[in-house]
Amino acid sequence: MTTDSVPAGGDPRRLLSDVRTLAHRVRLDQRVTWVALLVLAAVTFLGIPFDWYGMKVHCLPDGGCEFARRGVLFYWPPALLLAYAAIAVCYVRATRARGVGARVLPYAITGVALTVLFTAAWVAAALYFPSHPTRFPEPVLVLDRLIAPWGAIGVALLVLARLERNLALLAFTVGYLAVVLVPIDLGWGDDWGIRTAFLPQQVINGTVLLLGAVGFAVARRRQR
Repeated sequence: MTTDSVPAGGDPRRLLSDVRTLAHRVRLDQRVTWVALLVLAAVTFLGIPFDWYGMKVHCLPDGGCEFARRGVLFYWPPALLLAYAAIAVCYVRATRARGVGARVLPYAITGVALTVLFTAAWVAAALYFPSHPTRFPEPVLVLDRLIAPWGAIGVALLVLARLERNLALLAFTVGYLAVVLVPIDLGWGDDWGIRTAFLPQQVINGTVLLLGAVGFAVARRRQR
């Protein structure tokens, strides 16, 4: 990043405009939004086999089934911690290469705190409910999705949008959270069985993050 000198005796309005323009350029140079979304999309897709093989399903003679998503606890906490560390490193390296500082640390700390919170909540739920019934009241399901890894990802992205003063990321995150909290149900996988019931929505969550990464990468390229 380069800066142009401005004469001290210049027009105050022009000086103020130049300062605002420079501040805007700095904010743009501090953004590596597409990297964060790409890392989170990869983590979401990689979690699918862990969810699949780590799910415990027990069907009763009366046709009712109980299940427990143990794979979530084995995969997501370390995966998210590594993801936030990787995102922070990528931000610092990219912004230092441009000669500006990174404002990613509060985002990474928030992500780590939310990861600890969701892990504690899910462990408590696993102890309280040895196995999950197939049906919960809708408000409970919404809360469950919010404290789940994919919901926590969205909450942390709200912090990143605030740090970057990035209205586009804020709009994207609100849309992503809407998809997570009110899942898209077109009947996909209804006949696949209880073990794969999570699969369509998790693919959608990962695809939304991936498309967001592509969109922000293209927008960043055009800004240069």
